[in-house]
Amino acid sequence: MRLSTLILPVRRWSEGGREVWQRAEELGFHAAYTYDHLSWRSFRDRTWFGAVPTLTAAAGVTSRMRLGTLVTSPNFRHPVTLAKELISLDDISDGRITLGVGAGGNGFDATALGQEPWAPRERADHFAEFVALLDRLLSEDVVSHEGGHYSAHEVRNIPGCVQRPRLPFAVAATGPRGLNLAARYGQAWVTTGDPKVSNGGGTPAESHEAIRGQFERLGKACADQGRDVADLQKIMLTGFTPDRPLDSVDAFVDFAGHHAELGIDELVLHWPIPDSLFEADLAVFERIATEGAAQLAVR
Repeated sequence: MRLSTLILPVRRWSEGGREVWQRAEELGFHAAYTYDHLSWRSFRDRTWFGAVPTLTAAAGVTSRMRLGTLVTSPNFRHPVTLAKELISLDDISDGRITLGVGAGGNGFDATALGQEPWAPRERADHFAEFVALLDRLLSEDVVSHEGGHYSAHEVRNIPGCVQRPRLPFAVAATGPRGLNLAARYGQAWVTTGDPKVSNGGGTPAESHEAIRGQFERLGKACADQGRDVADLQKIMLTGFTPDRPLDSVDAFVDFAGHHAELGIDELVLHWPIPDSLFEADLAVFERIATEGAAQLAVR
């Protein structure tokens, strides 16, 4: 199992931002991701920077660790402009970028450009076209497209990605249409667990069972696409289930063991942020990154 972290873009680069990304690499994390939002939940009235500039800066102060978004959505992104930024970022990082991509929701991003929030079906329609067009834009030199939501006219993306045929997609999905996109276009699949369990006061055991059901549905989607589900990496972004893996090294190892048995290949831990949903003891977090990860290698 790989262990990664997610660093929210809440620190000025000159006031600890740089050091956090460097420390993540020093601790040996496989990857460090960030959210791609204009603002997010309780952080709306707090410091919040853009994902692509943040990742570009992080690429300049790290050399081994993979970098990426968890996740980018169509809420305020257009595939044509996003593809150019991703190709540039993949070049600057020397091929260390993963694009985490999801359908988005009805949060602040959904109305920031002055539009009404999309209905679930409309959001799924945007997502399907968004992913398919990004796939072409990142792997073909010249792309034209006229779709229901996006257009591209003789768009050039030369020289393309460092990673061939394009940088990897990690598709966040739990519904049928999203899982089919993961099966068709993804190099990885992302889950945060089942919100119905977490928001409804469910137990860790109930959460594990819900994730097991997601795996079954992912397997069916891959079979429908004629693809072996084992070809996809399975990523879990933690922090949204009833489990408390950051309480101690033992709690983390137990959590990781249960999720490895379910089939998770990569766990992503939020870097601690005081006075927030992601508050945790930084010393314990760093021990988890070192001692906890070492125990996982033995299991």
